[in-house]
Amino acid sequence: MKLISLHLPKTAGSSFRTTLEEVFGERLLCDYGDRSISKPPVQRHREVLSSALAVAEQGVEAHDCIHGHFLPVKYLPLADSEPCTFITWMRHPVERLISHYHYWQQTYDPMLSAPHHKRVIEEKWSLEQFCLSKQFRNIYTQYLWGFPQSNFSFVGITEHYSEDMDYFSQYVLKHPVNKHTVNVTSGGQAREQLPPSIQEAVERFHAADMQLYEQALRRRAKRHHIN
Repeated sequence: MKLISLHLPKTAGSSFRTTLEEVFGERLLCDYGDRSISKPPVQRHREVLSSALAVAEQGVEAHDCIHGHFLPVKYLPLADSEPCTFITWMRHPVERLISHYHYWQQTYDPMLSAPHHKRVIEEKWSLEQFCLSKQFRNIYTQYLWGFPQSNFSFVGITEHYSEDMDYFSQYVLKHPVNKHTVNVTSGGQAREQLPPSIQEAVERFHAADMQLYEQALRRRAKRHHIN
């Protein structure tokens, strides 16, 4: 079985990667080079389809796990030639946006940061402006282009990280794991930083991602037999 792990931004993916590094060692491939979401949709879709064809032809035999920021459709052709298990983690979209905003405030490098990161910092965007920007609208949906959530064997919920890691370890990986806390962005109770009316506006603006998150919550409730 090859494990394909999509790291959606600010969903505990760095902590999860540390666990995967311990389990897989050199058999782990970290794929963070595409920067797909920073590109216009037509370009990103063209590039990922081209990458998918290359993966189908060349394979990734030296690795048993792939983890990173990529459109998962990139690795879908692998499932035609060998067993693949796709997994990811999701977080409440408003919480994710706020964490992303603070992370960018803390990590900006004028020499290395991407153009849209540079714009947010140098134009001094407010949190509300960031959350309601078209650039960052429905990030989950952008990543899952051409890849329905049902293709994932496991979608963990960041707010239940410890419990869901236990489930992942026992039923998906079938291997004991250590839990880590890496790259946690400060900011307190995230949603409390926005007035309720703005929170509602942000949820409406990111309605597609809210639907994906709620679907993931229902899947979690089913696997944990939560009424």
